[in-house]
Amino acid sequence: MPLPKPPATKAALLSPVDFEAQAAPRTDKKSLKPAAAEPATGALDLYDESSTVAAPVKSPAKAAAPVSQMPSKAPSLAAAAKPRVRKPRGDGPPKLFVLDTNVLMHDPMSLFRFEEHDVFLPMITLEELDGHKKGMSEVARNARQVSRELDALATDTKFDPKEGILLAKTGHKDAGGKLFFQTTLFTIKLPDGLPQGKADNQILGVVQSLREQHASREVVLVSKDINMRVKARALGLAAEDYFNDKVLEDGDLLYTGVLALPGDFWERHGKTMESWQQGGQTFYRISGPMVPALMVNQFVFLESPGAAPLYARVTEITGKTAVLKTLKDYSHAKNSVWGVTARNREQNFALNLLMDPECDFVSLTGTAGTGKTLMTLAAGLSQVLDDRRYTEIIVTRVTVPVGEDIGFLPGTEEEKMGPWMGALDDNLEVLARGDGSAGEWGRAATQDLVRSKIKIKSLNFMRGRTFLNKFVLIDEAQNLTPKQMKTLITRAGPGTKIVCLGNLAQIDTPYLTEGSSGLTYAVDRFKGWPHSGHVMLARGERSRLADFASEVL
Repeated sequence: MPLPKPPATKAALLSPVDFEAQAAPRTDKKSLKPAAAEPATGALDLYDESSTVAAPVKSPAKAAAPVSQMPSKAPSLAAAAKPRVRKPRGDGPPKLFVLDTNVLMHDPMSLFRFEEHDVFLPMITLEELDGHKKGMSEVARNARQVSRELDALATDTKFDPKEGILLAKTGHKDAGGKLFFQTTLFTIKLPDGLPQGKADNQILGVVQSLREQHASREVVLVSKDINMRVKARALGLAAEDYFNDKVLEDGDLLYTGVLALPGDFWERHGKTMESWQQGGQTFYRISGPMVPALMVNQFVFLESPGAAPLYARVTEITGKTAVLKTLKDYSHAKNSVWGVTARNREQNFALNLLMDPECDFVSLTGTAGTGKTLMTLAAGLSQVLDDRRYTEIIVTRVTVPVGEDIGFLPGTEEEKMGPWMGALDDNLEVLARGDGSAGEWGRAATQDLVRSKIKIKSLNFMRGRTFLNKFVLIDEAQNLTPKQMKTLITRAGPGTKIVCLGNLAQIDTPYLTEGSSGLTYAVDRFKGWPHSGHVMLARGERSRLADFASEVL
C-alpha cells in the first residue's frame, strides 16, 4: 500500500481517509478466519480533533480496539503501589507466641517481629511492665516504650478481645498477625511443687491453658530467661529464645575484614590485571572470580614461600572489577606511630585503617592482649598532636562491673570514670615511656600534654551531643546494645573518627550474646561502606603468659 502524500503546510493533519487506510489491517491469505477481513471500525476513535497531532498507531490489532475497551494503566500502577505481602513460611495456621516480660523489656519493638504469627500477652506480663516502668535505667525506658506501643494499639475501645488487634494498625507493615490480651482467668494446672504465686509459673500456666484451648495451633513461649525455658520444656511446653535481636546465628560468621588470597591468584587474575603507581603505592585493577567475594576496605594478603608477599586493601569495586591498593608498612621503625610499630599482619592492617583520614568508622575485635587500645591511642595521639587532624581524643566505655559493684564514686565525671579507665592509664604509661632522653621533667611535661588532649566521658550523658573534629574511642564496645551503639555513632559531626574496640568473648551485660551485641551489629551493618573498616586481630602480643592463659584457661 503506498504511503499517503506528505502535508504541504505546517501543522497539517492527515485526512481521515488516509488515516483509515493506514490503520486498516491487512488481509491474511493463509488465514480463513472472518475476523481477519473485518475493517477496523474503531480506528478513528483514536483520533482527537481537539489535538493538533494524531495519535500514533503501533499495530493493527491495537488500533482496532476502541478507546473505551483499551486496558487502562491505572490498575497496574495501583497494584505496584500496594505493599508486597509476605508469604507465610508454613502451610498450617499461624503460631501463637506468648511473650515473657523480659523479651519486651529487652526489645520494645518485639511485638512486631513475629511476621504473620499472633502474639499473646498474659495479664501478669502487663503487671510486671508496670512494676519496672519507673527509673532512668535502660530497662525502665524500654518498659515505658512498650506501654506506649500497647496504648497506641489499644486506642480503639470497640475491639473484640476474642478477635484480637491487628499489629499492622500502627504502621508496622511487616507484622501480619494479631495481638491478644488475657481477659479471662485460666484454670491453671501445674505440678504441686511449683508455687502458684510466682509470675513465671503463672505465665507457664497460661501457656499450658492456651495449648489446651488451641489444639490446632502451635503455642510457643518466648523468653530470654534460660531457667524459664528449661521449666517450660520440663512441663512439655514449647519454648524458644528471642532470636530477632541476633545479627548472626553463629559468631564464627562475623565479618573479619581480612581475606587470604588463593595460591593461584596471579595465574587466574594476571592476564587481565592492570597495575600502576601513585603516591608511592601500587594499585592493581583485577577482574575475575574473586571480585564478587570482595568488599570495599577489606584487606587481602598472599603469602607464598619463595615469593614477595602481597598485602593490599580493596579501595574500589565497580561492576566486575576491583582495585587493590598496597599498604603502608607500619611494622618498620621509620613508619612507627607515636613509637608503636605493628608486630603482626593484622596489627599492620589495623594501623592502616586508624591512620587513614578517609575512614570515619573503625572497629577492632580480638582477644585480650592483641594491642587494640595501645594502637588506637597511639594513632589518636599522632593525629591530634602531630598532624593536628583532630582537636582531642574522647574516651568512653560501658560501666559494667566484672564482679561485685563497689557503689557510688565521689568526684567529677572524669574522677568517677577514673577507676573504669585503668586500661587507658596503662597504655598511656607505655606511650609516654618512649622518650628516655627527655628526663624526669620532660616525661612529666609530656604526660601533662597528653592528658590535656584526652577527655574521659560517661556514656550516660551522650544523648544530644555532637562531636566536631574529635577522635572518639569506644572501649569495651561488646557490652553495648545495638540501641546504645546507634546513639554513640550518631553523635559524630564533621571531621570526627569513631573507633570501637572490644572482645566478643568477654560480654558482661545481661541478655547480650555474641550474636546480639552492639559491636556485632555495627560490624555487620558497616561492612562494605567506603568510609569504614574492620579488622579481627588474631594474635596476642601482651606476653607469653597471657597468650598461654588465653588458650588453656
